Amino acid sequence: MSVEDNVRLARRWFQEVWNEGRMQTVYELFAENGIATGQSEQGEMLRGPKEFAIFVERIRGAFPDIKVMVDDAFGADDRVALRWSATMTHKGDQLGMAATNREVKISGITITRIRNGQIVEGWDNWDRLGLMRQIGPAESSQAA
Repeated sequence: MSVEDNVRLARRWFQEVWNEGRMQTVYELFAENGIATGQSEQGEMLRGPKEFAIFVERIRGAFPDIKVMVDDAFGADDRVALRWSATMTHKGDQLGMAATNREVKISGITITRIRNGQIVEGWDNWDRLGLMRQIGPAESSQAA
């Protein structure tokens, strides 16, 4: 695949997986032996499409209206780098915190390595602290 094809594949991933919740795209585009690091809230590595699909379902359960915009994307050789921003509403309890119904905005950087039309590696860095601040308690629990 050309660099341009890889960039298109990475953009398709964000649109279909994150914005549309198409789990079949996870199984189509994430290699069976693929690994992803940095996505989960605990930082564990995700291996294969099944683990990644479970992760996506958990995030979309907490934020069912997630919309990810790819703000910039470029590639070199078999890698694609994407700078993205997302808006979403915290409507589910899947992150160990009761739903707050607060709208949040975060941003991140994702780098993927693509081989034979599938993502074989992914590295993600996103604003976890900003997310937690936005969905955290409205009032401080510290005594005056």
